Amino acid sequence: MSVQAKIVAEGAKTTNPKVLAFVEEAKALFKPDAVRWCDGSKEEYQELLKLMVDCGTAMWLNPDKRGNSILVRSDPADVARVEDQTYICSVKKEDAGPTNNWADPAEMKATITKLYDGAMQGRTMYVVPYSMGPVGSPIAGIGVMVTDSAYAVANMHIMTRVGDKVWKALGDSEDFVRGMHSVGYPLPTPKTADVPWPCNSTKNISHFPETREIWSFGSGYGGNALLGKKCHALRIASVKARDEGWMAEHMLILKLTNPKGEVKYMAAAFPSACGKTNLAMLNPTIPGWKAETIGDDICWMKFGEDGRLYAINPETGFFGVAPGTSEASNLNAMRALDENCIFTNVGLTEDEDVYWEDMTKHKPAHAIDWMRRPWTPEADRPAAHPNARFTAPASQCPVIAPEWEDPKGVPIDAILFGGRRASVVPLVTEAEDWKQGTFLGSIMASEKTAAAADAKGDIRRDPMAMLPFCGYHMGDYFAHWLKIGEKGGDKLPKIFYVNWFRKSPEGKFLWPGFAENSRVLKWIFERCDGTAEAIDTPIGKVPTEDALDTDGLDVDDSALKELLKVDIDGWKAELPLIREHYATFGDKLPQGLREELSQLEKRLS
Repeated sequence: MSVQAKIVAEGAKTTNPKVLAFVEEAKALFKPDAVRWCDGSKEEYQELLKLMVDCGTAMWLNPDKRGNSILVRSDPADVARVEDQTYICSVKKEDAGPTNNWADPAEMKATITKLYDGAMQGRTMYVVPYSMGPVGSPIAGIGVMVTDSAYAVANMHIMTRVGDKVWKALGDSEDFVRGMHSVGYPLPTPKTADVPWPCNSTKNISHFPETREIWSFGSGYGGNALLGKKCHALRIASVKARDEGWMAEHMLILKLTNPKGEVKYMAAAFPSACGKTNLAMLNPTIPGWKAETIGDDICWMKFGEDGRLYAINPETGFFGVAPGTSEASNLNAMRALDENCIFTNVGLTEDEDVYWEDMTKHKPAHAIDWMRRPWTPEADRPAAHPNARFTAPASQCPVIAPEWEDPKGVPIDAILFGGRRASVVPLVTEAEDWKQGTFLGSIMASEKTAAAADAKGDIRRDPMAMLPFCGYHMGDYFAHWLKIGEKGGDKLPKIFYVNWFRKSPEGKFLWPGFAENSRVLKWIFERCDGTAEAIDTPIGKVPTEDALDTDGLDVDDSALKELLKVDIDGWKAELPLIREHYATFGDKLPQGLREELSQLEKRLS
């Protein structure tokens, strides 16, 4: 029997020779007891949940509290992305750049092949066909993932479009990302209540950008095991986007509608802990304005026939950080968590519901923490791991936009960059043009620490919020942004730099943030139409004091002046820090950004 005939006989839903060869090679390497070709059905999803419960790696939550939802607790050694063990294995080391871990692709494959050899003995190898973006969309991309983790497959069901439609869309094309994943550990003994998900002490997440491959071993955690997430959607897709002339960005996508029914679409990039998910799902406080969610994390953009950038959310779910999420901080996210969710490393209440820090006004009297230990509010440890997660279908978000799955995408009017800065950076700044906007994105920063009286903390630069996720040299990434600017001309989105976290000399936040950020979005909306007032400053355009809608807002005039103030001395002090940051990228830093820095210095003088 031929290889193709043999695999088809085992349940393959495709005759694509490249897919069949890939799966057969994986089967020969991993040596699983069985191969299951996933169909993406509801029945299959339920089987996966039951398997996790039966093996003791998950438990059902109270169906009256969280319908059809499970709680999974991980090994304490497997709770987050392992950036120090994440590699970009480009053919040339210089293509990976100084901000990525590089390894020779041939040497890395030889290393991981030894780990993969026989890693699925006694287990099932799942073949997962998935589409990042609406199936058949000209902006979407397809991946095929093999894994031995039921947890990973169940999460992929929520986060991507898994199923037979993907095979039909792929046809005989070779254009798909190949992903291989194994937890590298024996299955837990069935029916043992306290077994964590399996993982291995050796972990490795490697990306091969030229051949569009992802090889992951040893971890069951989301960003390491859900290969459609950061691995495909950003690290591999960013390289593909560079090669093909489009953009794969770490951005939310928001739809904003004014009282007249006019719509603008905005994409925004923020580093962690800067309110990205909250902004994606905010409820505006301004009467008559409406915000809806297209996506909360990833944005793929391609030029449409009219020359504008059109964006899709390539995901179908939210893989959100649970601690800090509450009805006060993100009501719409909480409403999306009522059913059909997977909760990872959160606390468990006495009535078998979930709990995490800041989730409710009142803490439960008793709970079980994420490490299966009794917990009370007096405990000197959190109930949930700080990186505890929820995986929820995006369709359950009450403010999901009707067009969130439109295959042609939505036209982007504005792009926002932001960081957590207690000083220097104003509440909102409009770039003069795409080139200056790229400059502002390239110097994005957040303070890791900031004392109350001294707002200048330790600065961590995270350009475009892509530093951990760009699959190639960041200098070349900046150059790609500038090339997009040359291609798009005057039809490109306007670019803005926002900062919700400016503080007073006493260390108090000057801006209320959260839903009140809709007031800044209103000004951005109106700037896109050229109707809101702004003043020119050395760093770009900022609102006049009366241009922001502050009706009913508890912010006094002195605070508003400070929020919109351009701190000349502060920006002068920033110049050597920017130069130090730019030196990281050596000769790869585009001349256009050097020019922007030089021009900024002249304007500040």
